[in-house]
Amino acid sequence: MWWVRVMLVFLLPFSHQFQQGSSSTTTSKEQHVCAASSCGKISNISYPFRLKNDPKHCGDNRYELACENNVTSLYLYSAKYHVQSINYNNFTIRLVDPGVQKHNCSSPPINFLSQSNFCETYNFYDDNCNDPYQAITDQIRLRKRNPDPYELLFNYIVYLNCTHPVTNNHEYVNTSPYVNWHSEGYIYAMAGDLYAKDMQVGCHVKLVTLTSYEASLQRKQLSYDVIHKALVYGFEVSWLRLACNNLCGDRTLRACYFNASGDLVLQCSLPSCIAFAGYGTSGCGNANIVTANFHSDYQFVTH
Repeated sequence: MWWVRVMLVFLLPFSHQFQQGSSSTTTSKEQHVCAASSCGKISNISYPFRLKNDPKHCGDNRYELACENNVTSLYLYSAKYHVQSINYNNFTIRLVDPGVQKHNCSSPPINFLSQSNFCETYNFYDDNCNDPYQAITDQIRLRKRNPDPYELLFNYIVYLNCTHPVTNNHEYVNTSPYVNWHSEGYIYAMAGDLYAKDMQVGCHVKLVTLTSYEASLQRKQLSYDVIHKALVYGFEVSWLRLACNNLCGDRTLRACYFNASGDLVLQCSLPSCIAFAGYGTSGCGNANIVTANFHSDYQFVTH
């Protein structure tokens, strides 16, 4: 029948595209079968990551790590961070500012970093975004009910320099008992987003840093030792875009998502289905093309 031919004409290019995506994923895996590297406490450095001295065919150069004095480091936007852990199940890497020392509250961060540094700040599906890491990911925190698809992987710690003491705002945490700022005025730390209404007269932003530490940061009154614990914990960024491209093919991030079962399983499917004779579109329902489990050894399993 004529309308069947029309349907096939419209659907075959989509099918071919996703078959190519699946094939390229397997090829990519075969090209990166290397023994895991280690440096210091990070013992599971494998694809897409690599150390500088690893064989050239191992890992992705965009995700190269350095091993310096037995400490694994990552250079993000030209600034160095220490790697605390790598989670190959939800595609996140946790970093900490090298200025922060675990048992020393007098050690402040030294790097200025915020969401605006990441090119996908306002559009996660920006095809022109070539950053290897993302600040926001789809359903990355699967354990939450009704996850926000644009939820940040981190919170802010903002340092403010004030010309006078701030006594009427409990969100301003005094750092002077802990950190010697060499008489730069009155330095305060604030956890969370900084809004214009929160700015005190005579204060300006000195430094912005990140943390993915959630415990106790929502309290109305914080002490600086809690903020320091958050800095020591570090912050997470994601390489989900790469995982989606490997699984589903380039430019298919809109069809790449974690399943809703609670298991860390990444899936991709056709973003839409062609309706009768090609007029209009509708959801594909359960038309999954590829499903994969990504384990710490980067095993690729299709269902």
